Amino acid sequence: MRESGILLHISSLPGPYGVGTIGRQAFQFVDFLKKAGQSCWQILPLNPTGYGDSPYQSCCTFAGNPYFIDLDLLIQDGLLTQQEADGFHWCDREDKANFGLLYENRAKALHIAYGRFSGGEEFDRFCRENSSWLPDYALFMALKDKYHGAPWYQWDEPLMRRDTDAVWQARQELKDSIRYYSFVQYLFFSQWEALHSYAAENGVQFIGDVPIYVPYDSCDVWSNPEYFQLDGDMNPVAVAGCPPDAFSQDGQLWGNPLYSWEHLRKDGYGWWMRRMKAAGKLYDVVRIDHFRGFEAYWAIPFGDDTAKNGKWIKGPGMDFMNTLKKELPELKVIVEDLGFLTQEVLDLREQSGFPGMKILGFAFDSREPSDYLPYMYTSNSVCYTATHDNMTTRQWFETAGEDAVCYAREYIRPTQEEGDVWAMIRAAFASVSDRCIIPIQDYLELGEKGRMNFPGTMTDANWTWRADQGFMSDALAERIYDLTKLYGRLAE
Repeated sequence: MRESGILLHISSLPGPYGVGTIGRQAFQFVDFLKKAGQSCWQILPLNPTGYGDSPYQSCCTFAGNPYFIDLDLLIQDGLLTQQEADGFHWCDREDKANFGLLYENRAKALHIAYGRFSGGEEFDRFCRENSSWLPDYALFMALKDKYHGAPWYQWDEPLMRRDTDAVWQARQELKDSIRYYSFVQYLFFSQWEALHSYAAENGVQFIGDVPIYVPYDSCDVWSNPEYFQLDGDMNPVAVAGCPPDAFSQDGQLWGNPLYSWEHLRKDGYGWWMRRMKAAGKLYDVVRIDHFRGFEAYWAIPFGDDTAKNGKWIKGPGMDFMNTLKKELPELKVIVEDLGFLTQEVLDLREQSGFPGMKILGFAFDSREPSDYLPYMYTSNSVCYTATHDNMTTRQWFETAGEDAVCYAREYIRPTQEEGDVWAMIRAAFASVSDRCIIPIQDYLELGEKGRMNFPGTMTDANWTWRADQGFMSDALAERIYDLTKLYGRLAE
């Protein structure tokens, strides 16, 4: 079935509390998607963000981001007053999230709500149903507070190594703080489930990301060190990244600890299967980030300043993919198969049967044949004009070389009425790809100011973009609907 959707992260929704939430504006966007004939809403990871504010660097792969909890819903529930919510300084400008202010103030507001929370059977049931990860996460966060934010590998050694007696003692000492962090997760998942149900009722599927790696300073590594390549002192043996290329002469040094795939294989990749099962509950379709790392990953010696000295090491390959399909046969998957692709990676994608990604913005950089030109696509793929890591389409037309722009225009044949950006969108819709996803920034014809992320950088330009109030206009919905109908992608 041909279908289409829009890429817009939750944080980019407008609203009064400094960042987009899963409240009223999210429900309105579902209505907008339905009006526009769209069947998919693609978002970035929903997990808590840490240093650098990247949704791809979370302290827990199972937890939800407290920033996305809607304060107006807490006011409706009597856990917060409007005066209290308005009493915090949330942002300096409406079109840009300020994560520093959110870090400083969101927990204060949630602590006020916690003070009015009496618990109950629903909360107790939530804690029981999430007992595989919630107790460790809540303890991890409580200990982070006790140690003033220090990473777990700098805690007292008994806690760093999860000594049984030390962990038991910490659970007693920090009981109230642990309950608070459990309460915050209860709020997040209660609100998310309401939004997810509303989307399903209106024929909208969520597509969400699972990053391949987790940070060193995460609950995942602290509570499951045996699944990662750590030495006897709990330091990583090697870390993740990607090799030097035409875009970066030093490569990219991500710094995430690498998996001990041999150890994971022994229990049928149990931790990964739990992770994917949890993602399958959050989303209707799961996009696996950095798919090529399952075929082979770039291992950089721990302590190196660049990625130059890394080497390729074979990953779990089809053994992992077969296990995933056996354990979770109903899970719908998209694989992020971008970057340096060898024939082995392409073979893994084909053998897995999972659809890969086609980025139209990559197609016109030279006159050489490109796999990203639409006539090269297969139906088992997802076509994008761009992703959150790329330039917006308008920015590409404004900055690309003259030859590339001429080539693109020759291929997509923009009319004067539609212009370059909408012609590119039309080309994506016309492709044979079963699914077509367009970033909202392209529908709004935004340039550089609409870019979501600049990979390899750490600035406040990353992850902070927010849409203006009123971006969900009837006129835009009608224009998208007409294009969707024309190319046979209307939601049923």
